[in-house]
Amino acid sequence: MICPPPLVPLWVDFKVKLLTIGGKRLKLTIWDTAGQERFGTVTSSYYRGAHGIILVYDVTRRETFTNLLDIWAKEVQLYSTNPECIKILLGNKVDRENERAVTREEGLALAQEHKCLFLECSAKTKENVHQCFKDLTLKILEVPNFLENGSAVVKKQILEQKQVDPTPRSGGCCS
Repeated sequence: MICPPPLVPLWVDFKVKLLTIGGKRLKLTIWDTAGQERFGTVTSSYYRGAHGIILVYDVTRRETFTNLLDIWAKEVQLYSTNPECIKILLGNKVDRENERAVTREEGLALAQEHKCLFLECSAKTKENVHQCFKDLTLKILEVPNFLENGSAVVKKQILEQKQVDPTPRSGGCCS
């Protein structure tokens, strides 16, 4: 069992993904806020200093796509302190094509409007999931500033998060 760091709020999932691109082994630190609107003041801190942001909607539920327009795209624009941050718009659940409520063309148009990469995937079948991380990472590696400052930005973000939620967690597997 992988336990999150002790000061990460309970509603945020924290993962480390190892990826090899061009013979280089890279470690991605992933903070999944899972669309927790009610914790917006805290989750907004995760945008600060981010090198990449993945915005996900469910292709079978139009309201998740609408929320991206109304809430998340605006939040990223408001809280992302990194002007070179790479964003990818990801339509999930393409394995349920017969239930589709958002067309691929609509997703692509939104991505272009917000200068995002675009991909559709299925978390269930794993179609394009690895490709999403690969595409995002390749774009991040094209930004010279990220290569120079790399981990310093992530460390600063973790320190800032500790200031937002200074109380240690109790219970769970890591207490």
